[in-house]
Amino acid sequence: MVDEKRKLLVVEDDRGLQKQIKWAFREYEVIAAENRSQAIAELRRHEPAVVLQDLGLPPDPTGVEEGFATLREILALAPRTKVIVVTGRGDRDNAVRAVGAGAYDFYSKPVDVDVLKLLVNRAWNLHELEQANRQLQAEGGLAAFEGMIASGAAMQRVCRTVEKVAPVDVTTLLLGESGTGKEVFARALHQLSPRHDKRFVAINCAAIPENLLESELFGYEKGAFTGAHRTTPGKFELASGGTLLLDEIGDMPPALQSKLLRFLQERVIERVGGREEIPVDVRVVCATNQDLAQLIRDGRFRQDLFYRISEVTVTIPPLRDREGGQLVLARYFLDKYATQMKRNLKGFTDGAVAAIRAYPWPGNVREMENKIKGALVIADGPLLTADDLGLAEPGRADARLNLRQVRDEAERRALEEAMAMAAGNISRAADLLGVARPTVYDLLQRHGLGGSPA
Repeated sequence: MVDEKRKLLVVEDDRGLQKQIKWAFREYEVIAAENRSQAIAELRRHEPAVVLQDLGLPPDPTGVEEGFATLREILALAPRTKVIVVTGRGDRDNAVRAVGAGAYDFYSKPVDVDVLKLLVNRAWNLHELEQANRQLQAEGGLAAFEGMIASGAAMQRVCRTVEKVAPVDVTTLLLGESGTGKEVFARALHQLSPRHDKRFVAINCAAIPENLLESELFGYEKGAFTGAHRTTPGKFELASGGTLLLDEIGDMPPALQSKLLRFLQERVIERVGGREEIPVDVRVVCATNQDLAQLIRDGRFRQDLFYRISEVTVTIPPLRDREGGQLVLARYFLDKYATQMKRNLKGFTDGAVAAIRAYPWPGNVREMENKIKGALVIADGPLLTADDLGLAEPGRADARLNLRQVRDEAERRALEEAMAMAAGNISRAADLLGVARPTVYDLLQRHGLGGSPA
């Protein structure tokens, strides 16, 4: 790391607030601008990684259109800059609109310096992480969580669990609906493990006919069946020393379940048509979107195998349950595929933002990725619309929130962020929120977030 101070551009016409921010962010080099032209000039000169920007800027300090024009110009010039938009109290509609237009996050006045510092520091850390990932990929490396955008407390908890489990050779079960990214997490388990320099092999148990799956997994000897002209190793042997992902394990036939159980117990395999026991050193990761407990009750999945494959179980939440994750993912896919397709689209219309938030995403991340790729092909304007995405725009009355709803949602978001930053430690979260431990327990229960003493 260089000793040079981090640069923070503050676009704010209130000079008193400028001074307050400069005093609070003494570890940063704070550059101030009062209007759009000054902001763009300072952006070009200093290239800050993070920008704090008010929406109400001259010549229309009581409106927001000049602020949005400034936001769009900043992101057009420096698309990787993290812009935190500062809005008026309760101005949630414009805050959501700003995120849809490309802002990293938003914060409502009056300014609480401690919370603002958390947001800015988090934005800077993310910028540095993205920069390191780009450098790693440019050098031919592979980021462990490449392709996974872990926005929100629930996904951050999953990532932390994967980081803890990866170095330990335990059989891991990944549970989640189709399209939630189970294979991405399986690859992360491999990349973060001591086996990362060996092979990662994946096989979908539901995609291969039952009569072929055994030979695909365990290999076969020459002459084992018609067409077996030579001895062929299976996926277990190919993955030796590395990691084998058994995707859709719930669809594995009962006879193969027995053979897999024997391997997990004894760590040896027998090829189809062979008698020799072959020791194989491989880490097994299993994944499924099915309810294995119900399959066990129905007699379609062995209970003893379930215990073997679930030494550690990681449940990946569906996209609809990832608080705030829909817009973050949508922005990621928009930036990614707009660059690939060389389309100059910079964000979403207000209607598209509302539609993305309201849609339940039954196909999860995979569905969103496909919708945005398709929308980029057919879009005519500079922003993607709900029609481009093939989504219904919710009515304006449904999109409005009363003050109680605004407060509850802000409270839930702050609670999730504090719990994520505190790694689930109640005492630490209470300190971050400035409340007592019992209050945190009450809030967790009220918002249905669970939590246990730590």
